[in-house]
Amino acid sequence: MNILITGAKGQLGSEITVLSKDYSFHFYFTDKEELDIANKEKLKHFINENKIDLIVNCAAYTAVDKAEEEKELADLINHKAVKYLADISKQKDIPLIHISTDYVFDGKNYRPYEEDDKTNPQSVYGITKLKGEEAFIKSQAKGIIIRTSWVYSSFGANFVKTMLRLKDKKELNVVFDQVGTPTYARDLAKAILEIINRNFEKLKSFKAEIFHFSNEGVCSWYDFAKAIFEIKGIDIKINPIETKDYPTPAKRPHYSVLNKSKIKKEFCIKIPYWKESLKECLKEINE
Repeated sequence: MNILITGAKGQLGSEITVLSKDYSFHFYFTDKEELDIANKEKLKHFINENKIDLIVNCAAYTAVDKAEEEKELADLINHKAVKYLADISKQKDIPLIHISTDYVFDGKNYRPYEEDDKTNPQSVYGITKLKGEEAFIKSQAKGIIIRTSWVYSSFGANFVKTMLRLKDKKELNVVFDQVGTPTYARDLAKAILEIINRNFEKLKSFKAEIFHFSNEGVCSWYDFAKAIFEIKGIDIKINPIETKDYPTPAKRPHYSVLNKSKIKKEFCIKIPYWKESLKECLKEINE
């Protein structure tokens, strides 16, 4: 089976690359240098030329604050390129796995978000990601959308690596009134590869079905930072602050815990607790 991975140099794409050696599929790992997914003709040519059987779209514009200024670029990658991928998937009758985000919600919930809860994005990033989801659904292409949250990895830029970079400071202020669940990109990569490996035929029966995936448990960014330094044995004072004391160009959801019951039941997936996965990632960063 020929599998196209887009955004292969990002956090999730890099983790899929690492784990791919355990699978007998033939992977095409592409990033914007090898394949511009915003160019429909080049995309179509690549998929035809390499006889692609399945696409995993890890490509995204993820600079949440920058997106407030770069609206067109965010829309091109998060929405229009997804539409091209979905349209080609539909034409070729090949499944698409597309990665989306908790930022499609407004964060006003009081219980973990389920897949069919009302969306109401509060930022350009969230709006463009939702438009990408909608374009995929409208295309009637086969496959699934996986919404995830607070992604980190030993690859790329993320909250864990930012905290480690600031470890020599005497104290840090971290927001405590935004609550969600950190997601180790390697756990999501494993879940995606296992879904493909064990459920390829089932994938073909879905039409842009939405699933949620993050690690188990819940915490604030403050708790997350505390856990990073405690696991590393770093003595640093962390001060809990409110979102209003740390203004950002893009509005973040205050609550974005995702309910994972559907993906666990449908694909028999076991999901690790966020703190256990954080330990794994920190070990990986050390090595």
